[in-house]
Amino acid sequence: MGVEISTEKYLDMYRDMQRIRKFETALEREFKRGNVPGMLHIGLGQEATLAAIAHSLQLEDGLFPDHRCHGLLFLKGTPGEKIMAELFGKGTGICSGKGGSLHSADAAVNNFGDNSIEGSFMVTALGVALGWKMQGKNSLVAVMVGDGTSGRGEWHESLNMAKVWNLPILYCCVNNGYAISTPVGFSHATPDLVDFARGYHIPACQVDGNDLAAAFKATQDAVDYIHSGKGPYFIEYQTWRWQGLFSGEFRPPEEVKYWKEDHEPIKLARIELLSRGVAEERLAEIENSVESEINRWVEFAKHSPAPDPAKAAVNVYVGWEVEQP
Repeated sequence: MGVEISTEKYLDMYRDMQRIRKFETALEREFKRGNVPGMLHIGLGQEATLAAIAHSLQLEDGLFPDHRCHGLLFLKGTPGEKIMAELFGKGTGICSGKGGSLHSADAAVNNFGDNSIEGSFMVTALGVALGWKMQGKNSLVAVMVGDGTSGRGEWHESLNMAKVWNLPILYCCVNNGYAISTPVGFSHATPDLVDFARGYHIPACQVDGNDLAAAFKATQDAVDYIHSGKGPYFIEYQTWRWQGLFSGEFRPPEEVKYWKEDHEPIKLARIELLSRGVAEERLAEIENSVESEINRWVEFAKHSPAPDPAKAAVNVYVGWEVEQP
């Protein structure tokens, strides 16, 4: 791969990994305290994958995030305090508290939002990419999907048409091993999800999603490929989510140890930075700075007002508003 990563670039990505880790940790804590309404899916353990993707995209590129992509929402450019407030269901949130974790969007940074029916936006992404291609824009659409979503019909329909029309779509398949509690091997004909993309003649690669350098290089190469007008690209990031959808651990102890201790993404990134001569003190400064930043976002969300009931229908429908009786 042709991408070289300077130490300063690596530090920037490491900082964003810490921001994701501390954001999700704070979010989980506040959820358990009852301050975050609705459902919540945490992206702990996937920090390297998300940071690599964020640092490869341009502002003009589009994003369809999934349910574990809170970090991508602020790394794409939306103010972090507005993301936190949105997840708290507050009126100061980016969607005035209406979007929450699963429906937050920000047109100003081309974040088109998630959908609680995971995978349904695969088809929507086709429309955005087709429109941009017809307009002559040199922008791509990054679509975040997981291993569970890859079993849905829209997923395969989207891959097929993306190649038929040669659309500028980057499929970021985050294979964290489980769909709720079902292992990939129980629900798919192949454990290598890149095989599906190759079946539709889409160039694809499989990468260690916990290796920051490998994930960034693979993503940057794919972005360059798409921006050059060659059509869609598919990356399978092999990673592991720390949290499931319920309390308790259902996975084998040796598997948990490997992913949370031996192959933990922030630990691996620290080792790389220390090997480059970065001082422990500098890493500690980054971690303390990020901790303060996330705490400010939490306090902003806590002290923000609730949404105005009179504006419940504002921005819910496209092109018109519902008149209040």
